[in-house]
Amino acid sequence: VQVMESGVGLVQAGGSLNLSCTASGLRFEGRTLGWLRLSPHKELEGVACIMWSGGTPYYADSVKGRFTISRDNAENTVSLQMNNLKPEDTAMYYCASIYDSCETSWLDLMDYWGKGTLVTISS
Repeated sequence: VQVMESGVGLVQAGGSLNLSCTASGLRFEGRTLGWLRLSPHKELEGVACIMWSGGTPYYADSVKGRFTISRDNAENTVSLQMNNLKPEDTAMYYCASIYDSCETSWLDLMDYWGKGTLVTISS
């Protein structure tokens, strides 16, 4: 199984960036999917999560209203649209498959994740 994020970016504050994730050897359909990030200060945060059934996604308070997670089961992808980016959004971003729901502490319940993609926001 290989999970792959794309969308490395250096963006100015206030700008936008779209991250995408796909996998080989793993079907996203039927799985809960999430995006998490690791800041330069080594803080890990689950920023967005979407259930296998779709429905209302879950977002960290720090990104609510700015980030949007979406999935395309036919294309086996999950995306993260990030708008109004701030310097504090600078981090390595990872997508992950989660073997439980978004309502759990899902950072502890990931079964597959990628190597991450770096997002840098300049002020």
